[in-house]
Amino acid sequence: MNYTTHERELTFDMFLHENISIDNDLSRKPWLYPPFSPPEGSDARSRITIAQRHVDELNEDIDGLVRTLESLSITVRRPLDLGPDVPEVGTPAWSAAMIPALNVRDNVIIMGDEIVETPPMMRSRYFENQLLKPVLMDYFRQGARWSVMPRPLMTDGSFDFSYVEGGGSFDEPLTPSALPDDSPYRVGFEMMMDAAQILRFGKDVLVNVSTQNHQLAYEWLDRHLGDRFRLHRIYRLSDDHIDSTVLPLRPGLLLARSPEIVDRLPAALQKWDRVYYPEPTADQFPPYDDNDLVLTSKYIDMNVLSIDAETVLVNSAHTELVGLLESRGMTVVPVQHRHRRLFGGGFHCFTVDTVRDGGLEDYLS
Repeated sequence: MNYTTHERELTFDMFLHENISIDNDLSRKPWLYPPFSPPEGSDARSRITIAQRHVDELNEDIDGLVRTLESLSITVRRPLDLGPDVPEVGTPAWSAAMIPALNVRDNVIIMGDEIVETPPMMRSRYFENQLLKPVLMDYFRQGARWSVMPRPLMTDGSFDFSYVEGGGSFDEPLTPSALPDDSPYRVGFEMMMDAAQILRFGKDVLVNVSTQNHQLAYEWLDRHLGDRFRLHRIYRLSDDHIDSTVLPLRPGLLLARSPEIVDRLPAALQKWDRVYYPEPTADQFPPYDDNDLVLTSKYIDMNVLSIDAETVLVNSAHTELVGLLESRGMTVVPVQHRHRRLFGGGFHCFTVDTVRDGGLEDYLS
């Protein structure tokens, strides 16, 4: 996995604004300016290098994850990799440095027999699903349906900044806020949503909506899938991804960050039993120096992967979570993943389950 740099620009800051400001000590990292405020005279785009030792250990841990999945009789398919030179990609409206397909769940979700590609929130990820094409084409040849949500132009004015600006509450309608936009390609707010904002519960589907971009994407999903699935919109459960906020472990059991999160779920899900995520401690993560950019919150190890109704993959560093899930009768498979905070994802993010046993169950009626 040739993941050696991050490119910082408007959409990177928008997507990761909380992590840049909260999960990094900006006073110790003078090179890491606050979101949306590059130093005067500097380029609007800049590269942040990832230490090679972290990249090497990431690849070691990915290989370990693959071996673990294969030991559980799971077929693992890998995306195409990028070469040593990071390709520059672009549209008529912008250009960006492409990143590898590491967090593959972010841009594709499987809905029954249909592959649904979602439009990413970051320009550097615009063409990321091209690296999944050999796998997706193979499923298409086997009979899968394949849909792609309309791709956005992603000019500066395409993005709703209301969440970034702190507007709105959990139960209020969205009040969009846009940047000035003088691009000749501007069309106003566009549908954008990572697939990791969507959680499947059989026939029922939770969708986190925090911006007008998400709302437009939700409307597309509802029109496209509403005759086969029940979609439940939840306002502002998080800024974007929700798989470090709440996850189903098995039918009837949730892993949740807090009781307040559960209180905002659909009434039928509030009846499920739940396990609350143990507060993480600093010693569960590697120590990083002032040249490292942290991209996730301390709750990233909530990002577990359920293999079946009894088996779950958990980061081996979070021994308290391992013990808690074992106490609920689950078979826990501890797996090493050291640098999840540098590469922005855990086991749920790193995988997208394309084939599972069983059918379209109705868990919430």
